[in-house]
Amino acid sequence: MIPFNLPPHTGNEEKFVLEAMNSDKISGDGKFGRMCQAWFEQRIGCAKALLTPSCTQALEMAAILIDTQPGDEVIMPSYTFVSTANAFVLRGAKIVFVDIRPDTMNINEQLIEAAITPKTKAIVPVHYAGVGCEMSVIMDIAERHELFVIEDAAQGMMSSYRGKALGSFGHMATYSFHETKNFTSGGEGGLLLINDERFIHRAEIIREKGTNRCQFFRGAVDKYSWVDLGSSYLPSELQSAYLWGQLELADEITLNRLEAWNLYRDAFADLASKRYIVLPSIPDNCKHNGHMFYLKCKDLDERAKLLTHLKQNNILAVFHYVPLHSAPAGKKFGRFHGEDEYTTYESQRLARLPLWYGIEAAVRQQVIDHVIEFYS
Repeated sequence: MIPFNLPPHTGNEEKFVLEAMNSDKISGDGKFGRMCQAWFEQRIGCAKALLTPSCTQALEMAAILIDTQPGDEVIMPSYTFVSTANAFVLRGAKIVFVDIRPDTMNINEQLIEAAITPKTKAIVPVHYAGVGCEMSVIMDIAERHELFVIEDAAQGMMSSYRGKALGSFGHMATYSFHETKNFTSGGEGGLLLINDERFIHRAEIIREKGTNRCQFFRGAVDKYSWVDLGSSYLPSELQSAYLWGQLELADEITLNRLEAWNLYRDAFADLASKRYIVLPSIPDNCKHNGHMFYLKCKDLDERAKLLTHLKQNNILAVFHYVPLHSAPAGKKFGRFHGEDEYTTYESQRLARLPLWYGIEAAVRQQVIDHVIEFYS
């Protein structure tokens, strides 16, 4: 069976993990943790980067940092992973779902302003498949209405919008290093990017279980104590060491994925020209990272038949999110503003094809051949 995904592996992870294991610091924020965070601060240009055990926990930190309270409303797309919403629901917020654009599967920036009420606290754009949302429009709306913006850039590392890295626009942003992403820190992992310096001091406290432990280690206080709410948001040093083995080759990994993505696109161009399928759309002002290659079928029934056809030929292709507003918890904790014109319809057409760092040409060709065979 050709898998849908294989976790990225460069060959350098083992030596760094062993080095961390043999050090006197494996609980987090050791040598490798500091190196990784410095890499992101330099590469992204953010004020502070803090590694977390998962992207889910980075989102939860962001929700705490903007002081999300019961009754607050947070605007986001329904076509996203549950963690995007859960982080704010845990603080008592009501989620306001807005329809997506059919071209990028991102939140429709033109519908956000109409969803704002006096209770709105934040906007959470999700950069689907590593393709940037229209951040210029979103940031303008947020500034005029004095709202926070937290970018869910879980899939967006090494992507950019108007020449700036995804994750560098909002007050905060998050990355994921889950094994399905372009980069992993050993199966799980995440990052909180802070662009607004107001949040740095408290973020360090929340991340260290609500204590001023970071200040203690910097010599700013002679003993540390419990000063705020918080939790255990510090990843193991082993996770950081594993991630460092991939950050060293971040450009190579990205170029490899983009090469595979472009070959898929070119191979299916004829099917798209005949309108059998719809291919991903990349706006001119966006540069993506080759995170995901998907195609859109005519409808839900055709997608099911395509996925079955591929599985029968030992290829695991998959669909993606079931829109959150249609889920039991989505109905309980959120509401859909306006018309669901594209979210459900487009999500039911989308099929993701196998793609990973180092995917072999022969494997990729098998996928191409069987997709074309299905439509022939």
